[in-house]
Amino acid sequence: MFSKSDRFVVIDRNVLVSAILKWDSNPGRIMEKVFLGEIIPVFNHAILNEYHEVLSHPKFHLPPDIPTHIITGIVDKGILVEADKLIVDMPDPDDIMFFEVTMEARKDHDTFLVTGNLKHFPQKPFIVTPRQMLDILNL
Repeated sequence: MFSKSDRFVVIDRNVLVSAILKWDSNPGRIMEKVFLGEIIPVFNHAILNEYHEVLSHPKFHLPPDIPTHIITGIVDKGILVEADKLIVDMPDPDDIMFFEVTMEARKDHDTFLVTGNLKHFPQKPFIVTPRQMLDILNL
């Protein structure tokens, strides 16, 4: 189903929100590549719930069907992974699920965690900003 050349990404919530707020941006380009099938999103149920919760927040003024439509697109293009719990000391405990899914997916595929908050995660070469991911994709 997947080839060696496929690129797998775990998308932090801040990248998704930034893409929705400004489509013509590096986060927007990342999400465009997801929806075009150029990169494969990896997620678990907790991440999908987080996406829905953040996109449904009243401050974004999105019509109610938009979060569902976006998440359905991600699910249709991606891979559901059930990740093991990890004991990791991170500044924001809510970010651990993104790291757990990344580490689980990396057991089978070269997977990147794409975030706008590098300081919230351990320093690893596979934890990158949207700009860095775009550079990797253009290699």
